[in-house]
Amino acid sequence: MTIKAGHRLTVAQGEFELNRLPKRPLELLRAWDAADEYILDSLADDLKPATEPRILLVNDSFGALAVALSTFRPQAVSDSYLSQQATRLNLIANGLPEHGVKLITSLEPLKGPFDWVLIKAPKTLALLEDQLIRLHPHLQSSTKVIVAGMIKALPSSVWKLLERLVGPTTTSLARKKARLVFATPDPALVIPVSPYPVCYQLEGSDYLISNHANVFSRDSLDIGTRFFLQHLPTRQGPCDIIDLGCGNGLVGLMAAEKNPQATIHFVDESFMAVASAKENFYRAFGPERKATFRVGDGLTDFESASADLILCNPPFHQLNTVGDQIANSLFMASRKVLRKNGELWIIGNRHLNYHINLNRLFGKHTGVAANAKFVILKAIAKTVV
Repeated sequence: MTIKAGHRLTVAQGEFELNRLPKRPLELLRAWDAADEYILDSLADDLKPATEPRILLVNDSFGALAVALSTFRPQAVSDSYLSQQATRLNLIANGLPEHGVKLITSLEPLKGPFDWVLIKAPKTLALLEDQLIRLHPHLQSSTKVIVAGMIKALPSSVWKLLERLVGPTTTSLARKKARLVFATPDPALVIPVSPYPVCYQLEGSDYLISNHANVFSRDSLDIGTRFFLQHLPTRQGPCDIIDLGCGNGLVGLMAAEKNPQATIHFVDESFMAVASAKENFYRAFGPERKATFRVGDGLTDFESASADLILCNPPFHQLNTVGDQIANSLFMASRKVLRKNGELWIIGNRHLNYHINLNRLFGKHTGVAANAKFVILKAIAKTVV
């Protein structure tokens, strides 16, 4: 098999073709980082198929660890739908059985015990805390726990968390700006009950908002959403409204209040986000109110011309990569999913220049509101794609 050099991971376990999701032409970013390379090379002498080690992978971004270690039939837990899809596709691309890796969502129970736990440090410390608490019953004193990350993703707070919830830690030397942290399980530790999901009362309302550990702004209403909520549209009669990249579902929840005959569709690629949105919506409106909840890749699972209104606060980063490619792909997909005269409403930081691509895709846009930091823009689908 010929592998393009830019997508070839070469480690002690072999040579593998790896690609990111969402796919985009002429992808320049790799589906792994130096921390993946470091942890795989460090394991080369310790992991032998004959020993049949029980391995758990946590936060494996695009399946680099799962593919390289698929011989050992590891379990892999992630809060990201895109991560799980990338893992499946990368296994297939390398001629490896898809069932060779057991994929587990962040809210599913783990099935241990484990001999090795290999964790990629997440951006959110709360997610790591929740994961370590869930992991504790499945650790033995002999379990080897390794956290890998780029140095900037491994502040001292990560080490302190590991010592509080796993046991004593040591660290490796840095290599290519990556580092490994080794934690030894301490059976004497008293592990607290998980504080997640956390709840707060939405300001100016009776709504109780529940947020799992990996949900953005889980402790309070963020300023961007607050501004968006002040300007949400109302439509007459039955309609379909999509809360795209819903997070905890606050935008869709308030859109439901303003549009009592609407069916609200919540979608996010985070399992914890969609679970939070579902809890919040049904707590507010009860099971009789029409709504759907989907974990997926943007609007991939929606039919063409199936929505009247799409509300979105587009992400401008994926893991540690900042850019507008995800936002632009969501705008393009929105154009296909909107019915004629359907509307896409977005909020974003003023400097992101989303209006350029809205004009290109929809012909023009309208400014709805703006303040010192954010703009709310509207684009109308004049034709059905």
